[in-house]
Amino acid sequence: MSKKPRRDLTVEEQLARGPVDLPFLMLTMLLMGIGLIMMFSASYATAYYDPEVSSPLFYIKRQTLFAVAGVLIMYCVSKINYQTFRWLAVPLLIASIFLLVLVLIPHVGVKINGARRWLRMALVAGPTYQPSEIAKVAVILFFASRLSKRDTEKTRKFTKRTYTGRMLNRLEKIGFLELIPYGLVLGVVLLLVVKEPHMSGTILILAGAASVLFASGIGLGWFVGGGAAVITLLTLIIRFTPYMTGRINLWKDPWADPLGKGFQTIQSLLAIGSGGLLGLGLGKSRQKLLYIPEPENDFIFPIVVEELGFIGGTIVIVLFALLILRGYWLALHARDKFGALTTVGITTLLAVQVFLNIGVVTNLIPNTGISLPFFSFGGTALIIQLAEIGIILSISRQIPAPKND
Repeated sequence: MSKKPRRDLTVEEQLARGPVDLPFLMLTMLLMGIGLIMMFSASYATAYYDPEVSSPLFYIKRQTLFAVAGVLIMYCVSKINYQTFRWLAVPLLIASIFLLVLVLIPHVGVKINGARRWLRMALVAGPTYQPSEIAKVAVILFFASRLSKRDTEKTRKFTKRTYTGRMLNRLEKIGFLELIPYGLVLGVVLLLVVKEPHMSGTILILAGAASVLFASGIGLGWFVGGGAAVITLLTLIIRFTPYMTGRINLWKDPWADPLGKGFQTIQSLLAIGSGGLLGLGLGKSRQKLLYIPEPENDFIFPIVVEELGFIGGTIVIVLFALLILRGYWLALHARDKFGALTTVGITTLLAVQVFLNIGVVTNLIPNTGISLPFFSFGGTALIIQLAEIGIILSISRQIPAPKND
């Protein structure tokens, strides 16, 4: 039998098979490894004393399984030619909006602590996930796919014979008409997220979208005006939303209710302060012994500092900083504008999430209910984060090799 002739790889296929960026991959794996160790330490007491949990290893077993699944997904995503994400952007955006609508439907969306942000993977039972996590990356991919063609699009011209035409030409000149589709998409997504209510999700989606718009070359004046408008709108939302007003008042003075709503913040500050320079030792935290509510989740960083000390906490922050800086380096060296904008958006999303989480636990900013990437308990969130890392690794495969002189 004659052998089937081997098909030569196209240039696109050859580029997609390049090596991933090892520094970015190793920093990700190192942070996830430290995160699993600290999550095990922080969650042991919670699981041990919880009558509804069968084993003290309940949280770490689940998180480890999700971590393994996430790494496999990250690897598979990294093998995909990232140009595929261009045509996936619109379907993913539509799907995320549909899921955000489902969240708001009674008896469909899962309500926890007064907020309806979750859907179950099964109709009746099963683990929950937040559709806003999908919406974050969907908005970034949609913005990046459209804005990457910005330099090749011709300026639209309208008739100068009518007032409407002259007005449209002025709006086109200053870039207003260009921003309309992005504003509409962002407005719909943010409206649905605010209705949950989900302030941290709102901030993260805004940050990711704004970073892509900024990196694409949108005029700085629009960010000044848009920033002022967003601050005004958030102020109004906070003022007329009791849920958010309460969090602002709690941030100003957590000691006004030390045994109630301010308890978590106060215990967090005590954990950070008691760690000292070198910490109490791995596994020796006192505040995780049912003092800090949910230490394995949003407030895991105080446990890190209490057990590993100021030095350990600083090392974790430095590792995150290196990962973020490497992400922006990859964006600067990406093969095309779509890859650069996508990397900027995902990296900014990660950077803002780390800042918000650490800012909350140190009471630098009001409590936003946001987790620490790679550390906080949450299987679906970890998988989505690793999938996002996979997208960046896919983009890194096609970075042109440096030319030797």
